[in-house]
Amino acid sequence: MTDARDRADQPANLTANTTAHPFARPPAAATPAGASAPAVARAGLPPTPPTMTAAAPLLRVRDLQVWLPGRGGTRLHALRGVDLDLEAGDSLALIGESGSGKTLTALALMGLLPDGAAVSGEIDLQGQSLRSLDEAGWCAVRGRRLAMVFQEPLTALNPLQRVLAQVMEPIRLHGLAPDRDTARQRALSLLDRVGLDERQARAYPHELSGGQRQRALIAMALAAEPALLIADEPTTALDARLRLQVLDLLQALVAERGMGLLLISHDLALTARRVRRLGILYGGRLMEQGPAAALLAQPRHPYTQALWAARPRLGAGRDQPLHPLPGNVPALDQLGPGCPFAPRCPLVQPRCVAQAPVWNGQLACWEVAG
Repeated sequence: MTDARDRADQPANLTANTTAHPFARPPAAATPAGASAPAVARAGLPPTPPTMTAAAPLLRVRDLQVWLPGRGGTRLHALRGVDLDLEAGDSLALIGESGSGKTLTALALMGLLPDGAAVSGEIDLQGQSLRSLDEAGWCAVRGRRLAMVFQEPLTALNPLQRVLAQVMEPIRLHGLAPDRDTARQRALSLLDRVGLDERQARAYPHELSGGQRQRALIAMALAAEPALLIADEPTTALDARLRLQVLDLLQALVAERGMGLLLISHDLALTARRVRRLGILYGGRLMEQGPAAALLAQPRHPYTQALWAARPRLGAGRDQPLHPLPGNVPALDQLGPGCPFAPRCPLVQPRCVAQAPVWNGQLACWEVAG
């Protein structure tokens, strides 16, 4: 990776300084769902994936709801009707503060929710319902058709096995190599693709740097050639340069392999240019979703505006104030019947507190969507 590409993370049109607080301005007019080719090119976003002819998308999620066990036998409503669509070769980032439900969404898609959790809704992968799978069915799907890069590679990788052996395991488990030598060569080739040489492949996880461990975990997730890759905060605990390198690697692998990428992050500015579409999650609900270029050019939901206004700006002077978002994400037992963002929203009205806004496929806001 070059310094020039690292600097390209901050294009002028996405980091321009603003004197007025965008969080407080009136909501912008709706942007057409399809951004023009010049607009996308100016934003530096990945190219549009090829049009799919299959009837079913790669991933289809409808009205996903999750309840977690609480104290005294109570149920905490953690996810509240999440809808997602993702085509092969496409990329979608779920953005939100910690506690918004991003990782919980990923765990629900992987069938890895904690004991005692209850789920409702539809989760279809390549036209097959994942909700109906038993444990044997999940074992056949995980790794082979969908895989996940977890937040902390040091805890996700087995400390007692060399990296090479861990990348070979899914290849052999899913019968993708006729013998051990073939599996080994295939694993070495994959590790080389993510930037690890044979010496690093033979190392134990604790002998690698944070960035190298993250690359090893990506190789392990891709070993069985899944159709869908879920990357949960893959740049956690990495410095700025390594963050860019890992995200650039994921973007390149999506283009090479034609797989779908669901990227989970709290950093809107860092991920926005590396995915085609964005979904803004808060309090277990989708606030806004759409093409990245259009959503960033005219963010409509007050929460999206607040996240974008709070980003650091390249070249901003010391006299230009930051615009932090006041308040905190509510705990699950503090969520009321209305919009979860209402206590922090500058446009809040009585209806927002009393009744949750309807999700129309792009936006959930009484004051903006009407």
